[in-house]
Amino acid sequence: MNSEHQDHDLDKLEAILIQALKACEAAEVFLAKEEEIPIHLEAGRVRGIRSRQSQTVALRVFLDGRLGYAAGNDLADGRTLIESALETAAFGARADFSLPPPAPTPAPEIFDAAVPKVTLDAMLAQVQALADDLVRHTPGLICEGRVSRESLTVSIVNSAGLAQSYARTEYGLAVEGVLTRGTDMLFVGDELSSCCVLNDCTPLRESVFRQLTWSSQTARISAGKLPAIFLPYGVASALLAPLTAGLNGKLVLEKASPLAGKEGRKLTDNKFSLIDDATLPHRPTSRPFDDEGVPSRRCPLIENGVLAGFYYDLRTAALAGKKSTGHGRRAPGQPAPAPSALVIPAGQTSLDDLLSDIKEGLIIEQVMGATQGNVLAGDFSGNVLLGYKIENGKIVGRVKDTVISGNVYTLLNDIVAVGSGGRWVGELFTPPLFFPALSVASQR
Repeated sequence: MNSEHQDHDLDKLEAILIQALKACEAAEVFLAKEEEIPIHLEAGRVRGIRSRQSQTVALRVFLDGRLGYAAGNDLADGRTLIESALETAAFGARADFSLPPPAPTPAPEIFDAAVPKVTLDAMLAQVQALADDLVRHTPGLICEGRVSRESLTVSIVNSAGLAQSYARTEYGLAVEGVLTRGTDMLFVGDELSSCCVLNDCTPLRESVFRQLTWSSQTARISAGKLPAIFLPYGVASALLAPLTAGLNGKLVLEKASPLAGKEGRKLTDNKFSLIDDATLPHRPTSRPFDDEGVPSRRCPLIENGVLAGFYYDLRTAALAGKKSTGHGRRAPGQPAPAPSALVIPAGQTSLDDLLSDIKEGLIIEQVMGATQGNVLAGDFSGNVLLGYKIENGKIVGRVKDTVISGNVYTLLNDIVAVGSGGRWVGELFTPPLFFPALSVASQR
């Protein structure tokens, strides 16, 4: 969407705001417009191509010290939106915060005009070629692929004088494969996403080739406490949920997080840091401002092992006596704290060096169902969907019927090494992480 269309949307939101302010003390109007075209490929055949368009308009009003809220998908029906929001105010939460005034915002590179211009034929050819390469590498592999392009615009106006918008694009590419050998089923796959067109599939292809190579044999692993290396998907699928729950300002305020009251104290090994930075270029979760209009910024959460702070939206921050960190997200409904673009800074140790001194250990590629544990306490427990045995410094095969469990804070307090390199997995950039003792249960 060009700037002319964005200005037109802002004008419509201003009109709703003006009408709402005739019946309330303060108000905010939010608009998100999204268009996505995904292509699904299954076993070499197109399973579906369907364009999806959505529009959400939301109004939040401050009336007699309470919040009213309503949302819909018709920008032209402002009257119904206003009436619904005013009706809910009598039962709404207390309005304990102020809406943000205009302020300078960063301008991350998150829009690529080439994304909406990629043809369906080009998208299909790209994912088909990727799937064909994998099948040629490993005959018998059943592949599914997905490629998508998406355009998003977000606009917000409020009674504090704020009126701003941004546009963001996203291009995503994913592939999954299943290889059946008798009763054994091997699952491999990977995905990439960017705000720019992904013309080079080499990292995706090589990642799956590596998984297939490391899985060419199976190996039995001992049960008990073993050295373990979490690869990026392993970090994201097992450790991210309990860690971000603990850092959520709303859960801290409610005393549901074990980190409440520990700001400024040592939390993890000093080799570990975690930053949330929605100003990074080309990331589909970056943005100039959050869904409440608060400017995005680099937000340290853990610095060299010390708990630096939590992430907040406007209301949670006000109740906690803090300032919003620009982490208000509507997904869907009223804004709540949520991370955006998380970064675990890489270390200096290569994967080969991480492996070199391990007599018996486990490499975790991906975990399934890790949130079965008490996530709020930092616990995780799940099946190793894809993982490998380390023996005398070498990867000797894929493990089966293996379950891992632990506590994210206990693990992060004792890190052997933070690996070099790293990659994005959804909203998280992470290198490999090496821990000396992880609880492993396995059927021998």
